[in-house]
Amino acid sequence: MAILKQAVDTNAAKVPKVNLKRRMRLGERFIESWIFLSGLLSIVILLGIIAILLKEGLPAFTYTQPWEFLFGTKWYPVSDPPTFGILPFFVSTLMITLIATAISVPIGVACAAYLSEVASPKINDVVKPIIEVMAGLPSVMMGFVGLALLSPLVQSLFHLNTGLCGLTAAIMLSLMSLPIIVSVSEDALHAVPKDFKEASYALGATKWETIRHVCIPSALSGIAAAIMLGVGRAIGETMTVLMVAGGALAVPVSPTDPMTTMTSAIASGIGNAVRGGLQYQALFATGLILFILTLAVNWIAEKVLEQQKRKFAR
Repeated sequence: MAILKQAVDTNAAKVPKVNLKRRMRLGERFIESWIFLSGLLSIVILLGIIAILLKEGLPAFTYTQPWEFLFGTKWYPVSDPPTFGILPFFVSTLMITLIATAISVPIGVACAAYLSEVASPKINDVVKPIIEVMAGLPSVMMGFVGLALLSPLVQSLFHLNTGLCGLTAAIMLSLMSLPIIVSVSEDALHAVPKDFKEASYALGATKWETIRHVCIPSALSGIAAAIMLGVGRAIGETMTVLMVAGGALAVPVSPTDPMTTMTSAIASGIGNAVRGGLQYQALFATGLILFILTLAVNWIAEKVLEQQKRKFAR
């Protein structure tokens, strides 16, 4: 009788465990399906964007040859006949993005290393939320800050006729990219195992040597992702550049020249373009070139990251 009772109790104890395992499997399948559908939806949306850009932008090349469109220096959409050349926009975009990246990346990675490895937990708890809040500031607000504060300062420092120039736009874009780079890089550095750092200290390395030769290489993939997010913010930003870059249509020679980027040209011209007209198609073609430029930057960054991984894996 005692043996039978024990067997019944054992079987009763197994039933909830089996039900629990079934529930866990159902939950895992639901999460896997949700992740799969989310990834599939992202791919479909991306392909849809590419299709729209190709459909609306490629007809522009039947009127203007691709070579003339890419390397032409005149953008006169309302002239007779219209002329479309995006070289001033292309050069301005590259110049502003490179300057913004050169400013934001070293400062952002250094701030992330400080918050992750040097700062006390109290300082980190105060500074990190402020940085994350700054990452969400509207671009229009940053544009007003550039107009009111930075533009007069740049004008007085470089003795310019106007402070609305590419340098002002690049500095503002670096300030907008900086919180993203700091936040993501700090998370990547914080995820480096403590064993790596302790082993470095045990071999006699200083804190700076540990950060430089252990922490940053170990978190390189996360730091690269942070940099790409920052560069993407700089390339795709519209309102701030539209407000403080100056809006000139000439090919810039110096960072202190007024400029018009590809995004600001699209934003300022799309409202006046007739749907299906030549200007409308030319603006979509400009967006297509910008999309290809973004893909090229991501591809180059991926190749550089793979090279660095092979270098540190030796």
